[in-house]
Amino acid sequence: MTAAEGTSTDPDTGGFSAAVPSPQEPVDPAPSPGSVLVPGETVWRIERATQHAVFVDAADYFATLKQVVLQAQRQVLFIGWDFDPRIRLDPRSPGRGREDRVGRVLEAAVQANPDLFIGVLQWDLGMFEALGRGLVPIVLLNRRTSDRFQMRVDAHHPLGGAHHQKIVVVDDCLAFAGGIDVTADRWDTSDHLDRQRHRHRPRSPRTTQPWHDVTSLVSGPAAKALGELARRRWAAGTGEQLDPVDGVEHCWPEQVPVLLSDVDVAISRTRPQHRQWELVHEIEDLWLAMVASATTAVYIESQYFANRRVAEAIAARLREADGPEFVVVNPETADGWLEEKAMGTARAKLLGMVREADAHDRFRIYVPVTDQRNPVYVHAKVCVVDDRLLRIGSSNLNNRSMGLDTECDLTIEAAADDPRREERATAVLGMRDRLLAEHLGVGPDDVAAAVAEHDGSLIGAVESLRRDTGRSLRPFRPPRQGVLETLLADTELLDPEQTPNRAQRVIARVQRHGKRRTRA
Repeated sequence: MTAAEGTSTDPDTGGFSAAVPSPQEPVDPAPSPGSVLVPGETVWRIERATQHAVFVDAADYFATLKQVVLQAQRQVLFIGWDFDPRIRLDPRSPGRGREDRVGRVLEAAVQANPDLFIGVLQWDLGMFEALGRGLVPIVLLNRRTSDRFQMRVDAHHPLGGAHHQKIVVVDDCLAFAGGIDVTADRWDTSDHLDRQRHRHRPRSPRTTQPWHDVTSLVSGPAAKALGELARRRWAAGTGEQLDPVDGVEHCWPEQVPVLLSDVDVAISRTRPQHRQWELVHEIEDLWLAMVASATTAVYIESQYFANRRVAEAIAARLREADGPEFVVVNPETADGWLEEKAMGTARAKLLGMVREADAHDRFRIYVPVTDQRNPVYVHAKVCVVDDRLLRIGSSNLNNRSMGLDTECDLTIEAAADDPRREERATAVLGMRDRLLAEHLGVGPDDVAAAVAEHDGSLIGAVESLRRDTGRSLRPFRPPRQGVLETLLADTELLDPEQTPNRAQRVIARVQRHGKRRTRA
């Protein structure tokens, strides 16, 4: 590891230190005809993943993370909204629970390998929230650990903004990116049992609510690109430059099934305008482009439904006589009273607009429930468009994720000109069906069969499989809004828009590409 102090510069063009040269930006491959993945507009980089996998819910992800960290050779970076060193990574495994706690695992890794550096960077206000849960301050934690294990806070963001990316990079060989922070309340299995003895906060026997989440894993050049992004964020938050890692070869964990191999992965970001840093809004542009390009069905999992521009784009497609269907999976309420007042009220307002536009009955929004009909909290950030696009990341459908918080999303595409398009399309639809099957309490093959039985209608399939008892999806009905809720929604005080209105430009470009694809 090397470190240098200097004057703040753009964190996505070289970090803080002028003494350390910026890495040469690779030349991105040309997008496929009609693709929504356009470097410089909707994505930052497109890089090849030698392997690509998806973790649904945190149990298997955390267990795999423990394994790869203990096997790391040179560098591990955790970039997250929150981090709690007290949580267990693999509570189902035998042995002493104390040694399974993430802080102990990281300490053991650096003690066993004198060449290893582990850095943890989290949002500064997230650390204040952690103190309220009984976490020891980071300054004291650092005094207890090796200099090669550093926990730092990121305060370099605009007022009201948050560092919201959830990235873990191991030796620039493996990278996890998605919606799962390595912190309390996240661990759960896809069973989402009403009572799960391993699902509790550190030092508390009380069972927490079922939690649904998704993240992805990539290896190869895509992992190296995420390593570069993570080091730039580390530099922006700490003022220190870390060296990239070279020479670490294949390191894929054998127990992780590969969804796709040798597939291009698009990396999209949000970075807020702050000091001399310019606004990066690739994520919002990609949302608008994906909605505009859809032909049959859009499946969305998100913690919120509170972004006006995306809701307006959906409403515009719903007014079309032959537009796509939209199926949205949300939590019943936001996590916290104030958050629900802001995000829940915005959701109710936007749903009114969307349902008014839904003249052809092509929109549904659901809440997953357990066997005892208790709501499952949805923290995943996923979008599947037709059989073409699979997007997994940290960004929510709210205004903050489009311009105020830092975000990172990964997207794969089954492009029309890809010689392996059928394989890619099968993987994209398979992931959608697997997610819906989990919520509906059926198998993925049942979802695929139901879609076929209903002439390709995703809504028809869900409605045919949905039950009023036991584990299933329940239609969401917004609660009645009071004066305070209406005021918060109208003023957008807690979730302000940050980006200029580019919706028409993005949609027009997608439509032009679509016409070219049709003529071809």
